[in-house]
Amino acid sequence: MPSQTFERDWRDILDSFDQERVEHMSGIAQQYAQDFATTFYTTLMADSQAQHFLNHQQVKSRLHDSLQDWIKQMSAPDSRASIGTIYARQSKVGEVHARTGVPVSIVLKGARLLKREFEQKSMLYDEPLEKRLQCIQLFGRLMDLSMEAMSEAYATSIDQKTRSSEAYRLFSLTENLATERERQRAGVLDWQSRFMFEAAVASDRSRLPRIRESEFGLWFRHKGMYAFQGAGEVDLISNAMTQIDEECLTSLCEPELGNVKRYELIHRTKGLADNILAQMNTLFAKSLEVESGKDVMTGLLNRRFLPSILTREIEFSRQHQKSFTLASIDIDHFKAINDKYGHEAGDSVLVDIASLILARSRGGDFVFRMGGEEFLVVMVDVSPAQAEKLSERLRESIEHNLFTLPNQQSIRATVSIGLTSYNGHPDYQYLLRKVDRALYKAKSQGRNQVCVAD
Repeated sequence: MPSQTFERDWRDILDSFDQERVEHMSGIAQQYAQDFATTFYTTLMADSQAQHFLNHQQVKSRLHDSLQDWIKQMSAPDSRASIGTIYARQSKVGEVHARTGVPVSIVLKGARLLKREFEQKSMLYDEPLEKRLQCIQLFGRLMDLSMEAMSEAYATSIDQKTRSSEAYRLFSLTENLATERERQRAGVLDWQSRFMFEAAVASDRSRLPRIRESEFGLWFRHKGMYAFQGAGEVDLISNAMTQIDEECLTSLCEPELGNVKRYELIHRTKGLADNILAQMNTLFAKSLEVESGKDVMTGLLNRRFLPSILTREIEFSRQHQKSFTLASIDIDHFKAINDKYGHEAGDSVLVDIASLILARSRGGDFVFRMGGEEFLVVMVDVSPAQAEKLSERLRESIEHNLFTLPNQQSIRATVSIGLTSYNGHPDYQYLLRKVDRALYKAKSQGRNQVCVAD
């Protein structure tokens, strides 16, 4: 709905009631805004669906105050003077709900709760029933119009998000097809080789490598499953991986396992791995190679698909109780390199550092060029401590590397790295802001270091 339409409808609602009713409605809402917010979040926290979006302490504490402010702004007696601000706020809330994946049903349930609470509080006043009903009607109409504006912004954002997600799915389906097929085939064969060796010689069977934790396993769970979403082979591969890790390898760890049974389990595991290879070949054979969504200079992902990927990783972490970390990487004194050696030399250093970052990343990680000399790595299935250790190794490898320029001159370069890990907050923008602050901290403290967000 255009802002002009919202403003007209808002004024029409207020003009339908005398100013005394408007002020009385406002008085009730202002007086009980804190109670409304408390009931709102207490009720929704008991809702199993809503809990996923409200169980983070920072979200709860911030949203409680924010909801009070929203109620007071919407019900202000002089709201005619701030209709534009009210409309902008509804649009912003709708966009945030879409970005964090809050279902419409939860939003509408919340609106219904607020209207019910207002109705109950208005009945406490000693006024004629007709006047009380008018207050209830006025509050309800303003709520409904607010929900209308919020829902429109939500629908627009969801549409954009869906198109972006589908574009990423198609991109990831076909990105570097031939190279990716061989890389993942090698990943399965490498796991199979390590498994056969450990199964044959290891005295400690608990050391048997889990396929879900292998390079192939990380790639498949974080990229492959999404890229080939809907294909029957995906379920077959996923089931085979589950059988390997949870049945075969678990049984192989049992004490006093007979040789015959052990041979049968090893043979079954190899057969399941061979089946994974066959199903994977079928998946890749169904695809076509398309290059899009990439940074032209470095070959890394550009930021086009960042929202889709972060939204998926947040959902994955929430469902599987996993963690992921964002690493924001910035080349130190890059402008000085350009100024001293020329832009061609700067581009060469940029490409070489991008290659080092990619080489130090794991199969399931996502590496982006964010623009200029800044990169972002989404490090999946990793603890904060592990992420810090991996980032420090990357920083050291770049610091010790000698970069050869097009004129054959060699120079050194360093990077600053900021880290933040997923901690339950549903909004990926929150993570991006935190990792930006961590990077700023690394640069302001002298550069060439890794800093973790507070």
